[in-house]
Amino acid sequence: MDDIQTLLNTFQEQLSSTTTLTDLTVLETSYLGRNGTINNKLKNIGAIPPEERKQYGAAINDLKKAVETALLDRKSVLLKEKDTATKIDVTLPGTAYPHGSLHMVTYAVEEISRIFSKIGFIRMTYPEVEWEHFSFEALNIPKTHPARDDVETFFVDGPESEQYGKMVLSPHTSSGQVREMLRVGKPPIRMISIGKCYRPNWDVTHVPMFHQFEALCVDTTINITNLKGTIDYFVKEFFGENRESRLRPHHFQFTEPSFEVDITCGECLGTGEKNGAKCRVCKSGWLELAGAGMVHPNVLKAGGLDPDKYTAWAFAFGLERMMMMKEGIKLSDMRIMYSGDVKFLEQF
Repeated sequence: MDDIQTLLNTFQEQLSSTTTLTDLTVLETSYLGRNGTINNKLKNIGAIPPEERKQYGAAINDLKKAVETALLDRKSVLLKEKDTATKIDVTLPGTAYPHGSLHMVTYAVEEISRIFSKIGFIRMTYPEVEWEHFSFEALNIPKTHPARDDVETFFVDGPESEQYGKMVLSPHTSSGQVREMLRVGKPPIRMISIGKCYRPNWDVTHVPMFHQFEALCVDTTINITNLKGTIDYFVKEFFGENRESRLRPHHFQFTEPSFEVDITCGECLGTGEKNGAKCRVCKSGWLELAGAGMVHPNVLKAGGLDPDKYTAWAFAFGLERMMMMKEGIKLSDMRIMYSGDVKFLEQF
């Protein structure tokens, strides 16, 4: 019996020195575990003389109960000490945890939508997988046009439509013009379409998947003045009051007359010079921004409208290119927007 009392004394000394719940769990396992000290004592009871076994077994059970009780008491003490040590002070500032944010292109989409909603334009979306008819024929682009080569357009390996031709990944949002005319049926139409476009290009100012937004206005008295006024309004709202826009004659199959839209450089503000030297960004004071023009009569016909009764303007902007031209961003390579670089994305 002396060894049982010695074992209890040893346990009590070890228990008094435990200061954490982890230490207590280790001690509990060493005494009460399957291969613990107490179970080993019970396994060896066969070595005790028969006349002493009953008393010896009772003593071991008493030891086990004493150990269990002492462990529970010690656990309660340690838990109270832990609660006191970790008590929350509600007056302290909260812990700041890292969190994500919307992509910069999403911010641009939301801003553009707000700007045009102020002047009565509704936002529409149209298919990313489009038919040749809406991407080309309906936009006055014949089958011989180089834009329809597979080096300029992604063709989808799918069944061809007898009415609409092959499927393509939409190369521009301009297909939404005819779809919107067909949907509305009778002008007036004031629409913007924002969506993904796909072209097999990859360099510092082009990516295979990019975003465009298309604006379309159709009515009986629409003219170039309305187009220029809308572009000026958008440029000042999106880029800032100190930026100016201009129209340069150009050619697009789906507009006549057609224009390139330029805006003044955000670095030199249109002067072409910075700190006494030629501006390193624009070299001339202007940056090419978008394409625009009066909608071609053939496009109006494809949309079911009479070109002798209705006129329309349209323009298309590349969102990523616009973000590169916005003041304060200073982005020289469009591809970094989709690189997944957290350090870059965290700035927005």
